[in-house]
Amino acid sequence: MAEGRLYPERPVVAVGAVIVEGDRVLLVKRGNEPLKGEWSLPGGAVEVGESLETALIREVREETCLDIMVGPVVEVLDRIRRDAGDRVEYHYVIIDYVCHPRGGTPACGSDATEVQWARRADLARYGLTPSAAAVIEKAFKAALD
Repeated sequence: MAEGRLYPERPVVAVGAVIVEGDRVLLVKRGNEPLKGEWSLPGGAVEVGESLETALIREVREETCLDIMVGPVVEVLDRIRRDAGDRVEYHYVIIDYVCHPRGGTPACGSDATEVQWARRADLARYGLTPSAAAVIEKAFKAALD
């Protein structure tokens, strides 16, 4: 776990990729907290000196072995998780982008235990958080424009 993510002094800036191809979106099963073992979107923390787009391309490549074309921002949200004592355990500010595959074959890299294309009609079976499901739906609509 990177320094400062658990019980942070300030929010961590992160990026997420809603990679759409036709009626499918690429999901990853998280290998680390937060959301360990759950299906989500690929992405991660922005490193010092890194642009948002560069961070997104790097994170997607690290997690999924896929090269992407980054499109527009689809959502900005925060994810705050508190522990049993009500202390902030994790606090991320996440900027999600609509993306499209540009090359490579999806495979598990770092931080992911599974990678899978999921059809839009089948998303309910993945147990996504309500915010992830809403972001994916917004991305599908944006990709059609």
